[in-house]
Amino acid sequence: MPCSVIKNVMKASKTSFADILRSLWLYLFGVVTMPLGYVGAVIVWLLTVLFDRHLVVLHLYSCFWASWYTWISPFWKVEIRGKEKIDRKKVYVMVSNHQSMLDILVLYRLFVHFKWVSKAELFKVPFSGWNMSMNRYIKLHRTSRTSIRRMMEDSRRTLESGSSVMIFPEGTRSTSGRVERFKEGAFRIARDSGKPILPIVLYGTGNALPKHGFWVRGKHRLQVQILDEIPPETFREMTVEELTEHTRNLITEEYEKMRKEAESV
Repeated sequence: MPCSVIKNVMKASKTSFADILRSLWLYLFGVVTMPLGYVGAVIVWLLTVLFDRHLVVLHLYSCFWASWYTWISPFWKVEIRGKEKIDRKKVYVMVSNHQSMLDILVLYRLFVHFKWVSKAELFKVPFSGWNMSMNRYIKLHRTSRTSIRRMMEDSRRTLESGSSVMIFPEGTRSTSGRVERFKEGAFRIARDSGKPILPIVLYGTGNALPKHGFWVRGKHRLQVQILDEIPPETFREMTVEELTEHTRNLITEEYEKMRKEAESV
């Protein structure tokens, strides 16, 4: 990349030269390793698909593949708290706030079985998207009512079959640095299926790689806080609207605690 181009990019995006180098290193590493990771996924699928109906092994391989990028990166330190609250024998509707594409890599670090609910465009991305299809994750066209209904039906079937689902109820990445309004779909699914909700709070990912941003910014702590599950008996009498707001309040309260803690360091 010519020096003049780099200077223009730095000026326009307020990005440091170090950030550009970090980003180029990371993206180059991804370009080189993504095909290899996908080949590994295909091999795992071929070896396990006949006896692993939930594709647990393939998902765990995907967790390892995704986690590799945060493990080797000297720019990110992932901290997970409250992981002991996850009962691996239970099936959850898992919900998390959403700030960055890094959220996906970070949540894979839980190494817990679930099926992503994700926008359909991501399934078209070479290698990682193909792996999502192979895992039978759940597609969503956000502007299509038919797709939304199909997503909710697929999520209920997935829960009934014994796999948790992971949903970002904001629907898209926040640009404000705060927890945005939650859509009701995840909570309607929880109500209809009678499954517990597992709230998860992410902090730091939006600063490391903001929405609409291309450059990885500096070194960051990427924090994950698992909250107490919300048992179905506690929300059986709630409306979907009340359950949605209750869960958002829990996540927002913890997020604000994490923000104040980070700012005080």
